[in-house]
Amino acid sequence: MMSLVWKLLRQHISIAQLAGFFFANLFGMFIVLLGLQFYNDVKPLFSQEDGFLKPEYLIVSKRISGVSVLGAGESCSFSQKDIQDITSQPFCKSVGAFTASQYRVICSLGMKGVAQMGTEMFFESVPDRFVDTDLSQWKFDPQEGVIPIVLPRTYLAIYNFGYAQSQSLPKISEGIVGMIDMVVVLRGNGQEERLKGKVIGFSSRLNTILVPESFIQWSNAKFAPEADLAPNRLIVEVSNPTDDAIVKYINEHNLELEDDKLDVGKATYFLRVVTVLVMCIGMLISVLSFYILMLSIYLLVQKNTEKLRNLLLIGYSPVRVSLPYQLLTIGMNGVVLLLSFILLYMVRSYYMDTLWVMFPQMQDGSMLPALSLGFCLFAVVSIINIIAVRNRVMKIWNRKE
Repeated sequence: MMSLVWKLLRQHISIAQLAGFFFANLFGMFIVLLGLQFYNDVKPLFSQEDGFLKPEYLIVSKRISGVSVLGAGESCSFSQKDIQDITSQPFCKSVGAFTASQYRVICSLGMKGVAQMGTEMFFESVPDRFVDTDLSQWKFDPQEGVIPIVLPRTYLAIYNFGYAQSQSLPKISEGIVGMIDMVVVLRGNGQEERLKGKVIGFSSRLNTILVPESFIQWSNAKFAPEADLAPNRLIVEVSNPTDDAIVKYINEHNLELEDDKLDVGKATYFLRVVTVLVMCIGMLISVLSFYILMLSIYLLVQKNTEKLRNLLLIGYSPVRVSLPYQLLTIGMNGVVLLLSFILLYMVRSYYMDTLWVMFPQMQDGSMLPALSLGFCLFAVVSIINIIAVRNRVMKIWNRKE
């Protein structure tokens, strides 16, 4: 029976039609899997605590004019009204205020109890949800006397390639910084206290020396109880950095943004759009290739309608008559899936080597999500094909055609 139906199938098979389906489906499947795999591979670089696929944050401050410098102009701090106005804007998702230390901070650094250098510095804090580092150690207890500190990554670069090089000091990595002894002296309100500082991470988002909000509140209340704590900078989470309303609002309210955060945000948003667009194109190609396959199978069945009806009339069941066509579609889908996996592995090996050169700290991701998606697409398409062929043969059996 099977050989007989296969002979009928081969008589009217169109190599061009099936080849068109095969390569179109292969191309579409490969694009979909590659898009998902590439996103999963680079996501750790972008979604780490300081990554730029995290929600978009803008650092906003009031523009300083010559009159403001002389002390006769408008205040450079933000009032509660200012903060509420920004929060009410459509482009704004949330707002956090920078709170600065209002007392003297003197810090000395050393190794094994021997001081190497000391400097005056300052502290700032933001709400914990805006801190781009591990928050497991982000707490302050006056009884313990240890201040968790997050430094800007630019500070480490300045030390390694500027100060350390000119002073013939050893360069340090992010991991070694946490081993450095740090003694912090706080002075104000006629009081002085020595605490231990501990660097727990680095930030690429916030260009300041960060400490927990709980520490700032405690220390300002103790060493500067009468100080004005109105923030001079705000961190604003926006939903879409390409929104023209942001630039318009910034210009109209005489504000300015730190560095080129808005340009980076626009590039990030564009990257997201391109990623989704590429995957949608791949999915569209897969759907079109599926349509080509269905059309080819329908034409094969249509050309063999009379012969298939005769087979059904002499006692062959619709299941046995449908099986060769169903096996053909499943076989082609299986070969497409296998070749897609092979191409994906080859292309991924190439771009991962390039990424590892650019980002040595990058970890190797898993191909399981892409493999799972491939098998899901294979199963869905194959099931639809089986049902479609079965229904077609049933119509012939019921003499509806």
